[in-house]
Order: sequence, then C-alpha cells, then structure tokens
Amino acid sequence: MQNNNDQVILVNDHDEWIGAADKMKAHKEGLLHRAFSVFVMNSNNEVLLQQRASDKYHSGGLWTNTCCSHPRVGESTHAAAHRRLREEMGFDCEVEQIFTYKYQAAVGNGLTEHEYDHVYFGYYDGDVALNKEEAKDYKYLPISEVSCWLEKRPENFTEWFRMIWPEFLKYFAERKKVA
Repeated sequence: MQNNNDQVILVNDHDEWIGAADKMKAHKEGLLHRAFSVFVMNSNNEVLLQQRASDKYHSGGLWTNTCCSHPRVGESTHAAAHRRLREEMGFDCEVEQIFTYKYQAAVGNGLTEHEYDHVYFGYYDGDVALNKEEAKDYKYLPISEVSCWLEKRPENFTEWFRMIWPEFLKYFAERKKVA
C-alpha cells in the first residue's frame, strides 16, 4: 500500500486540489503540486540558510532557504511548515504566509520541480539542531551577503531559492517600511 508520506498534493493553476501522486512520479513527470518554503531570520535580520544533505534525491549539497518540502495529503501548508522546521532544523517558531509562487524548473537527475509554493516567514533566535539526513550545514547571513553570494555564485543555490529570493527581498523591504 502507498505511504501517504511519499505522496504530493496535485493542484491546478489556482492551487485547487486535483488529486495526489507519488512524489517521485510527480517530479519525473513535472506535475504541478503544492509545496512550501520557509524563511527564518534572527533578531539581527540575518537569514537562516541550510545546505541540503549531499545525498538528497535532487539538489544535494546546494544552499537554500531555512526549510522546504511538501505538505502531506490532508495537511495544511502551515502545519507542514512547522513539522518540517522541527524535522529538518530541530526547532519551531511562529511563521506567517507571505506570498505564493508558482514555478517550474529542472533540478537534475531527470527531475522537475513544478510547484505551487506557499512561502512562509518567521523569526527565531534559539539553537539549531540539524537533522543530518536532511541538511548538511546551516548559517545565518545578512540579506546583503546572501544577495552578493547569489549574484556571484548562483550555482551554489537551489533553483527555487534563486527564483523566490527576489520576491522575498520585496516582501522584506515592504515590511521594513511598515515597521
């Protein structure tokens, strides 16, 4: 029997449920599915990046946002964001959805990410306890350093991070204006 944890939620262009599929099938066939990405910052306004474990099924060893994954069938993206923060980074914090982003990108190994991505944001100043099966390393960096690194060495980052980062910068700039 199929393990629901190995399935992704298939959606249409409006993020409406149209079914479920095996995670690898969805990535091999480039099927549009629901996902989430979490950006966490500390009180010094440094972004917490993770380096994906080298043996991940795609994008291994690349740097990306704090955590990302797919909600399980019957699970909200908000609940999934909290679950994966705990599973990948060993902590949890309050997060809010800040925007959605739909993209499609080849990610190596004959796989394609075609995601309707719910992007979350939160603050955290405590300890990080990496799950080494998920993440190889982590670091907090100022936004300007991340932007500079991304400009100089985009190949060091996941495809989705490269696409979502400019949208995150817009959100953060607006947030600072309001604060």
